[in-house]
Amino acid sequence: MRMRTTKSWHVGVARAFGAFCLLLICAVMVFAQPGRAQELPSPSKIATPKAQVSPAKVARGSTFNVAVGVGIMAGFHMNAHKPSEDYLIPTELTAKLPAGFKEMGTVYPPGVAKKLSFTDKPLLVYTGKFTVQAKLTAEANAPLGKVKLPFTLQYQACNDAVCLPPVKIPVDVTVDIVPGSKTK
Repeated sequence: MRMRTTKSWHVGVARAFGAFCLLLICAVMVFAQPGRAQELPSPSKIATPKAQVSPAKVARGSTFNVAVGVGIMAGFHMNAHKPSEDYLIPTELTAKLPAGFKEMGTVYPPGVAKKLSFTDKPLLVYTGKFTVQAKLTAEANAPLGKVKLPFTLQYQACNDAVCLPPVKIPVDVTVDIVPGSKTK
């Protein structure tokens, strides 16, 4: 049993290394072609996230949602939050919340299976537009007034020939905190 586990681990490592090498070769081929490197946009420009809060005013002690809509530049995709292969970098939205706020969970859309030129089987990716929903709570001690909530969107953008370096881009949203209702 031990030999089988070790063998499985080695096979997994070999597959991940092989996939990494394949992506690296594709990147080298694209950048080696004259004039091609200038055609690729900055990785941070591939996605355009926009955040919204619902409801507009949030009472202390209540739960609210932050929806982050992400537009992806035509011709590019990014891996789904739950990618189809272990070696792929997932798309993630993380929050660094100030005191008085608590994250209750984040919901990602499922990826769409897409066959790409450098893979034998389809990969789960996001293309076009998608939305991530974060559920938060404004605790009883949340500061009153307009409060900036900083989020970070991490992704790796790819086209059908090359994957760009992974990036983390800021996505800030402002929430208006009002006093909570008094219960008797």
